[in-house]
Amino acid sequence: MASRPFAWEKSYPAGVRWDTPIKITTLGSLIDEATDSFASRPAFEFRDRIITYADLGERVRQFGAALLRAGLGGQDTVGLYLPNMPTHPISFFGAAKAGVRLVHLSPLDAERVLAYKLKDAGARTLVTSNIAPLFGMALKLHEQGLIDRLIVAEDADFGPSGLPTLPIPDKPGIVTFSAFVEGAEAPDAWPQVQPEDVALLQYTGGTTGMPKGAMLSHKNITAAVSIYDAWQAALPSGDPAKDKVILVLPLFHIYALTSVMLRQLTRGSCMLLRMRFDPDQTFDDFEKRRATIFPGVPTMWIALVNHPRFATADLSSLIYAASGGAPLPVEIARRFENRAGFRLTGGWGMTETSPSGTNVPNYGVPKPGTIGLPLPGLEMDICALDDPHRTLPAGEIGEIRIRGPNVTRGYWNKPEETKASYADGWFLTGDIGYMDEDGFFFIVDRKKDMIISGGFNVYPQMIEQAIYEHPAVAEVIVLGVPDSYRGEAAKAFVTLKQGAAPFSLEELQAFLKDKVGRHEMPVAVEFRDALPKTTVGKLSRAELRNEIKAAG
Repeated sequence: MASRPFAWEKSYPAGVRWDTPIKITTLGSLIDEATDSFASRPAFEFRDRIITYADLGERVRQFGAALLRAGLGGQDTVGLYLPNMPTHPISFFGAAKAGVRLVHLSPLDAERVLAYKLKDAGARTLVTSNIAPLFGMALKLHEQGLIDRLIVAEDADFGPSGLPTLPIPDKPGIVTFSAFVEGAEAPDAWPQVQPEDVALLQYTGGTTGMPKGAMLSHKNITAAVSIYDAWQAALPSGDPAKDKVILVLPLFHIYALTSVMLRQLTRGSCMLLRMRFDPDQTFDDFEKRRATIFPGVPTMWIALVNHPRFATADLSSLIYAASGGAPLPVEIARRFENRAGFRLTGGWGMTETSPSGTNVPNYGVPKPGTIGLPLPGLEMDICALDDPHRTLPAGEIGEIRIRGPNVTRGYWNKPEETKASYADGWFLTGDIGYMDEDGFFFIVDRKKDMIISGGFNVYPQMIEQAIYEHPAVAEVIVLGVPDSYRGEAAKAFVTLKQGAAPFSLEELQAFLKDKVGRHEMPVAVEFRDALPKTTVGKLSRAELRNEIKAAG
């Protein structure tokens, strides 16, 4: 451990201690404790139907028992290929209680990526829904012999949705969820699951090649939940028994899984479970259902802040709002605060950190652009870009390193990638940034996104933050493009706010003259109707880069 006190401890809110004991347990114990403690409370509201904590616990135990009855155990991996529906938490915790390893598959993954993840994870059982086209893809994977058992949740079981569904064929290896769990009884003793056991293979996106499966143990995930609790314990919050938390972030993503669902379950809160993000639905949840907490990603906040209803919507029920998954444009945060009367806070984390990392305090003089302070129990520092073993002092830019009980021990089936991701026991995040004298961390860019222009390091995110200040800009991605003079230069890809007129490159450069350096100035601007996004709604430089490369 580095010497204490750490620089960030002096900036902690009153009552928050870095050395707060971090609770480490298993996911099975976590859900048992929650469903026993809050039995009568609503856990989820889905399509205006309530699932109580007691009901959730019963369904979890039934699914876990059904997996054991089917002969699945600690050496097996089960895939979850689901949208946000109650089947997800039921399956997730049921598998955890049975000691079965899980792998999340994104409903937006390409077929070859799905096939790769199934093979790499060794998942021969898949839980899915009969919603089209999700089920169509699952059937194709089954027909290709990638899956032995397909467990299909029927969408109609949760009430009418208006979504198109496909019939479930009567074929060997395909069974409805209700038939799979029917008659399953809890064992006299559940399997002995250890905190160090791998609970989840969570695949991370990459700019090249296939994704890597971060091995997240029961210890990693439950420690992350406890770390969040240690930070929030001394901060103002609502009454968990009355809180209504909008859960529209996709549960196959680690942010929604840990930072929202698992944490809210340990508080005994009610989650408004939503299959997809729709600004009007979200405004209705604020105004009609009196939602108190909304965690989103920047693209959601951009859509809400730029929506016609934002100016007049009743936001009075909201007591806490957060943004994560990607850097939040400073201008969007400012506009939300001016309208709602409190800060839109955020933080930083990674799949590999389960994903707890930092959080931005909601008090004091704001530090624009910061990702916040390291959370209790975590150590972070900055190492030299050319030597990950050399630590840099405050104020110097390098790569962010992290270590703690929430950090993965490596990547599934990838020993070389695992070895390359660590230095002296620290996980190398790939994020370039610095720490100031108060212990606040700042990210200037991803290591792989850095542009080298005329010998200078140029960080696209810094340029994007400046462009977001332009009144006509809705969304922006900056990429490096070949430049005969500088080698590489910045190009901005922009979508405009509704009704806004395009502007010329010269007008953009004039606007940015006092905001970015000459070596950072974009040499081109391109307007798009939409910018590419990842499966979890983040603006994606990687997809745009690949698109441009494919075009020529």
